[in-house]
Amino acid sequence: MTPAPLLAFVGTTPNIGTTVAAFAAACRIAERSDAEIGYLCLNLKSAKIQRYIGIDRPQSGLDSIRPELRDRSLGTEQLLRTAHPVEGINGLHVLFGNLERDQAEFYTAEDIGFLLDTARQAFDIVIADVGAYWDNAATVCAIRAATARVLVTTGALTHFQEDWNRWIGQVSPLFGVASADYELVVIHSPWRSGGFNVKDIQKETGLQLAGELRLTEPMLLQLDSGQYQHWLKGAEGRTAMQQPAERWIRQTGMKSRPAMHVQPWYRKLLAHRNGVGS
Repeated sequence: MTPAPLLAFVGTTPNIGTTVAAFAAACRIAERSDAEIGYLCLNLKSAKIQRYIGIDRPQSGLDSIRPELRDRSLGTEQLLRTAHPVEGINGLHVLFGNLERDQAEFYTAEDIGFLLDTARQAFDIVIADVGAYWDNAATVCAIRAATARVLVTTGALTHFQEDWNRWIGQVSPLFGVASADYELVVIHSPWRSGGFNVKDIQKETGLQLAGELRLTEPMLLQLDSGQYQHWLKGAEGRTAMQQPAERWIRQTGMKSRPAMHVQPWYRKLLAHRNGVGS
């Protein structure tokens, strides 16, 4: 059995929107395909996705399967039971991450490798969100095993130049992954009116642009209130990460559903139901 494709999202810098981009991509792929998507929160030092979708205290997740990872007994059925099905988005399953920051170093490369292998048997496509830290097994193992590597950055010079050079330019090649082996997603913040444009970022990094994601104040409010999945289905968020998701569907050979044309009146109704703009 051929292992499922693995997309690994890594940020140049902490807290710039890597998880926001990775989860939006997972939603778009789930919506536009018949695939079962496994979203693995492997951000061992700053797991956020549980709060973004309104599960403040997950009953299960990476923490709860540590014994099975350690003794290599985790099976696909147990992984499926442990993952959280996302309300309103068919086919998307989230494995919540490590909530004990001081435990991050206890996950070994063998543990993470076994988890990735099991996930690639359990799901049709696996999306690993590894944040921005390279001093742990999850980041290194996911980046090395990935079918596609997505680098998330912003227009801030310290992010796409200094942090990129430090981590992707210097550290990534040490683990056998060349700095050119990434695709680029650029995050635009509502608080920055300056900064460098996408062409500048591409020129500096030498990477091909996969897509862009604009953070907005309504989006950030939905993240804070644990309603991100609903914002993604509303009027403002329904196209977030759509273009790169289509790209990755083609790359991985999945069959894409035709895009549904939504009438303006229906978009307004969705916005009203999801409280967007209210």
